Amino acid sequence: MTDRIAAQIDFLCEADRLKSVDRANVLMDLSRAENSAEHSWHVALWAMVFGASDRTIAMLLLHDLVEIDVGDQPIHLAHDAGALMQAELRAATRIFGLLPEGGTWLDLWREFEAGLTPDARFAKRMDHCQPLFQVLLTRDPLPQHVQIVRDNLDRGRAARLHAEWPEAIHAARSLLDQGTAPTGDLGARLGFLAEADALKSVIRANVLIDASRRENSAEHSWHLALYALVLREHARDGVDISRVIRMLLLHDLVEIDVGDVPLHSAQGQAHGSASIQAAEARAARRIFGLLPTSQGADYLSLWQEFEAAQTPDAIFAKSLDRCQPAVQNLRSGGVGWREYSVSYADLVTRVGARVHPGAPALWGWLDLRLRDHFR
Repeated sequence: MTDRIAAQIDFLCEADRLKSVDRANVLMDLSRAENSAEHSWHVALWAMVFGASDRTIAMLLLHDLVEIDVGDQPIHLAHDAGALMQAELRAATRIFGLLPEGGTWLDLWREFEAGLTPDARFAKRMDHCQPLFQVLLTRDPLPQHVQIVRDNLDRGRAARLHAEWPEAIHAARSLLDQGTAPTGDLGARLGFLAEADALKSVIRANVLIDASRRENSAEHSWHLALYALVLREHARDGVDISRVIRMLLLHDLVEIDVGDVPLHSAQGQAHGSASIQAAEARAARRIFGLLPTSQGADYLSLWQEFEAAQTPDAIFAKSLDRCQPAVQNLRSGGVGWREYSVSYADLVTRVGARVHPGAPALWGWLDLRLRDHFR
């Protein structure tokens, strides 16, 4: 079992490199290029909001991992499609080969790439729409990006969406040509998803494994959802992994208003303090309130369930939320722990107390490595 967990964690640590792959798209505040990890989170959130299946969401969590090896391929630049297909297949074979039963995940990635099944077509639809609206819902989009959107709608890969999702394309055309934002349920969902883009600018205490910079909360949310997908066999009986993944896609959206509160902070505004809990509850009501009423209530309830950590699903989600930063610290040499003067005893109290109830085998594996690190 420990060898199996080690292989799974190795894969998840390799996935951390996706956070350093920049895309042609930029964030909606125009502050920097979007990276492929936070894009994967955002597209999975798009899929969740628009009613995708669990398999579709899983595809989107995995779909860009090949860019660790081949990089982003902007749609407005020419490339050799055949050579790219072969390069991406080699990358997928290598990366998913790190996992036990990696062939299952490779097959899911290949299904997405082929785009022939209903789940894959839905995933492609989300992957192709998100960049359009990321430009069109920006207050002052870059002119060259607006032209790329126009070309994409007229004769690019988005042109087929005129038949597949006419409502969304009509909204895109209205924004592009008249600057008119959509209304009704579609407008509410797009407004929520545009607001969610701000999570990419919330900086966490944790650093990436290569210690090149601090992680942001959007890519952290993607990484946690991937943790749930890969480590689901270590959950206790009765856990619905699809609900866990959905919780984790949503769980940090409140940080758009509140910011990240480091687990090991010790001041009056410390992690879990009454003032922080109240601020996060206000943020949750505001952010989920952007959605159509029933959907917003459902998402608020799911977030509240995660925060309470009383159900099997929420307990496992919390386990992963504490496990991932510990793994990041182990692999980066304990940079974050040194910054906050964290001891092994602190980790047993703050991490082990959450990881063990939801995933005892995972805590056993992690605890051995924490002991070695602090020894």
